[in-house]
Amino acid sequence: MSEHVINANTTNFEQVVIGGSNKTPVLVDFWAPWCAPCRTLTPVLEKLAAEYAGRFTLVKINSDENQALAAQFGVRGIPNVKAFVNGELVDEFSGALPEARVREFIERVVPSPADELRLAAMEAYRAGGKPEEALAQLARVLELDSRNDSARMDRAEILLDLARIEEAREVLVSLGGLSQLGERAKTLTARLDLAAGAAGAGDRDSLKVRIARDANDLDARLQLANLHVAGKDYRAGLEQLLEIVKRDRTFRDDIARKTMLQIFSVLGGENELVGEYRRRLAGAMY
Repeated sequence: MSEHVINANTTNFEQVVIGGSNKTPVLVDFWAPWCAPCRTLTPVLEKLAAEYAGRFTLVKINSDENQALAAQFGVRGIPNVKAFVNGELVDEFSGALPEARVREFIERVVPSPADELRLAAMEAYRAGGKPEEALAQLARVLELDSRNDSARMDRAEILLDLARIEEAREVLVSLGGLSQLGERAKTLTARLDLAAGAAGAGDRDSLKVRIARDANDLDARLQLANLHVAGKDYRAGLEQLLEIVKRDRTFRDDIARKTMLQIFSVLGGENELVGEYRRRLAGAMY
């Protein structure tokens, strides 16, 4: 038996499958000695476990000897293969599939070498790594997999962090149609628009002086809001935008409200600040 194949039972299931899948995808094969299709599928699974050389772990569970586990995970027929990633059941199949279809199943749940490099690059970057090194690694990912839009969005995120707005814009424009419709792409586009607004803003102190002289200087308020948001002082930015909504909802085609919505998108719907300012915005509008 390969080093990447483990026999499990109720005693070690939590450690081997749930805990193990937080590091590497785990395929759990529910089988029984009397099951002829199991004897057909087992050599295929073990061959692929050896071939993938640690990119996933194959865990074999005798369903006759572990009926509680089989019942817990809804095993109604065997062989039944279930894939776990990060402690969660993400996919499964039943029956003795041919090798080609088993391989397709594995490819759906096991990260490709390009994805593994991408995840490592972003993990290092978010842990305080150097952005230029992360960008170089992500460029390598795209050499390995030119269709990897997740790597493109990672690049856009780093470029926005570096205030390299036009480069980030080029990356986002290059995304595939379906990727552009996704929530992450929408959030990055919102960040891009906010950053572009800040890039054209004036000096923060001079803007505050303008507002002190004329509370209805809405252009100064908008520029100041963009600067606050660029510095991730979202509350201060939202305050200026809300004040614009209160003073003139029509200013620049309702730009203050639209900008607030972009900030909500960047922060996410569960953010407490978003909940607070959604309520305050609604009160200011009606």
